Amino acid sequence: MLSRQSAYKLLLEYTQNSSLIKHALAVEACMIAYAEKHNENEEKWGIIGLLHDFDYEKYPNPPDHPNKGALILRQLGYPEDIIYAIRSHASWTNCPRLSLVDKLLFACDELAGFITAVSLVRPDRKIKGLEVRSVRKKLKNKAFARSVSREDILNGATELEMDLNEHINFCIQALQRISTQLDL
Repeated sequence: MLSRQSAYKLLLEYTQNSSLIKHALAVEACMIAYAEKHNENEEKWGIIGLLHDFDYEKYPNPPDHPNKGALILRQLGYPEDIIYAIRSHASWTNCPRLSLVDKLLFACDELAGFITAVSLVRPDRKIKGLEVRSVRKKLKNKAFARSVSREDILNGATELEMDLNEHINFCIQALQRISTQLDL
């Protein structure tokens, strides 16, 4: 019942914006890479990443996002742990991040978007060769990608008890795997 193919179809049903679709793919890639690292279910964790914002285009404002999406997923028979992880990436849902997958989704969400933004302003618009120090430098520039929460990026690594540079590097490598899909 639970498949990447059906999750991707659901994403496309609710999301038309190509940037949002690429963001979903980026977060999915990070989640799959972390699932590999922790010997977890790659498809399941990937689906969580893929669907975390599937309702955002139709319901962009809190508390609708991701709660409306959670209702849709529940009606479609998605498991409660997937729904909970998706809800936990938004602070206003009162779903504390308890499990590793909850913490990783939160930690990868903003960072995947930020790494993409940094890649797009490089002269070649590619992620290949992107270094952690370039990402860290852009993090200090508050005018760059100002909608990305630096606080969430920092808190994500802190919740994982992971060095921020290590987390950034891990996510860069995950996104490099799907650079063609991301047009990077």
